[in-house]
Amino acid sequence: MDEKLRVGIIGNGFASRTFHAPVITSIPNLQLTKIVQRNSTNANERYPEVEVVSHVDDLYQDDAIDLVVVATPSTDHVKFARDALLAGKHVVVEKPFTTTSAEADELTKLAKEQGKVLSVFHNRRWDGDFMTLRRLLYSGMLGDVKEAVFRWDRYIPDANPDKWRDSHALGSGVLYDLGVHFLDQALCLFGKPEKISADVRSLRADTKADDYFDVTLGFRNDLRVTIKSTVLAKEPGPRYVVHGTKGSFVKFGNDPQEQALIAGRSPAENGWGKESQEMWGTLNTVVNNLHVVGTIETVAGAYQAYYQNIYDAITGHAELIVKPEEAKMAIKLIELALVSSREGRTVDVE
Repeated sequence: MDEKLRVGIIGNGFASRTFHAPVITSIPNLQLTKIVQRNSTNANERYPEVEVVSHVDDLYQDDAIDLVVVATPSTDHVKFARDALLAGKHVVVEKPFTTTSAEADELTKLAKEQGKVLSVFHNRRWDGDFMTLRRLLYSGMLGDVKEAVFRWDRYIPDANPDKWRDSHALGSGVLYDLGVHFLDQALCLFGKPEKISADVRSLRADTKADDYFDVTLGFRNDLRVTIKSTVLAKEPGPRYVVHGTKGSFVKFGNDPQEQALIAGRSPAENGWGKESQEMWGTLNTVVNNLHVVGTIETVAGAYQAYYQNIYDAITGHAELIVKPEEAKMAIKLIELALVSSREGRTVDVE
């Protein structure tokens, strides 16, 4: 019989309620056991079998807890991850991993010293549209890719500086919050870039954090990958636009898993992650000397695959997919993007 691992989550905010708790409870051999919630016990409304505790020490000192999930604001990730590792726990950290690459190195080293699995919740590797794009690239249907644009457009004209995402704290703002996903995706698809050029700004008068970015990654072979986001897009642009020597792929809309999780659905349901046909992307390419234009079915998204891999990595059945060294590289690119934007120059990636 497979070993069951017991999980504790630090925090019961949006990330915990929407992503971590429902995805963890969809994995048969992960048992959500405790949730740290300082000022309430409302986590029991959905998970009555879970013990709600008010202090992180209740996780660290519980020998039955195998895995600690840090689902707090990004400004607190390092302390909680460090303390959990020192307590002998495996750790999953909500993205962004850390606020600096030096902190990422520190935690990665500590995890190795402790002999524990450390990973970052880069769930967007399991977005259906990204998985579709990845298969297209690996199949060669787009040829040699020369340009890619990833966009995350939203319309949120009013900021709330009392919330940490709109505050001046290091790790706040859309580049850390959303840009880190696209940077991770670009690294997965194309590897480390050679150069980076960025424009990172605050568009709304009442925000203390950046709410706009336009970052271009320069690679060998004349490949340029641009990642963009704004909170003032009343009419969103396409999520992905990718042009290669054989064809192009254009995809609008966002992966449906987040909204399904917000609605209370579970990844354990049949048909999870499938996208409606009207949202499928457009492929224009050449196959066997035939010009093909049409929609391509989106691969079903699978956030549950992330936590299944965490279980398999901890129990020694699989290699860890989202490695801390990879997550560190995304943080390093954010640091370089901020330098580029501040100094108005292209920066080399070493």
